[in-house]
Amino acid sequence: MIKCRFENDPQVSSTEPEVVVRAASKNAQVQTLIDYIEQYQNQVSQPKILAIKTDDQLTMLKIDSIVLADIQQSTLLIYTTEEVITTAETLVHFAKRVDNPNFIQISKHAYINLDHLLSLSDSFSGNMTATLTENIKTDVSRKYVKSLMQHLGIR
Repeated sequence: MIKCRFENDPQVSSTEPEVVVRAASKNAQVQTLIDYIEQYQNQVSQPKILAIKTDDQLTMLKIDSIVLADIQQSTLLIYTTEEVITTAETLVHFAKRVDNPNFIQISKHAYINLDHLLSLSDSFSGNMTATLTENIKTDVSRKYVKSLMQHLGIR
């Protein structure tokens, strides 16, 4: 059984509380608890909405709904679960603003949201094809295959 309690410590910042997990040893249950706390912290600190400037308006996108961001010529196409939004924003700037560990670069022109990755299949010359939700397919460049596999926990 896990015991939880609050201890008042005036030396700890009120905006950044400190969580300490105490146990006789670092077993699977302790690691699961630490992982849970870290996952919670990441969810709380991640922005939920991203403002995208299009030609005629400012669109508020839920980050969870973004499937793929892909540059074609000088236009960034943002594929969501509902629509495709076009903007003049650069891919690098977009990636910095999203700042989410679920988004990973798969080519010099595209980022995907791993929450929407359904499958990967071999393509030509070492590349792979990623199948995403909404029946979206995109190429994973050979240069990025290894980092994608590591991110997915595959060696």
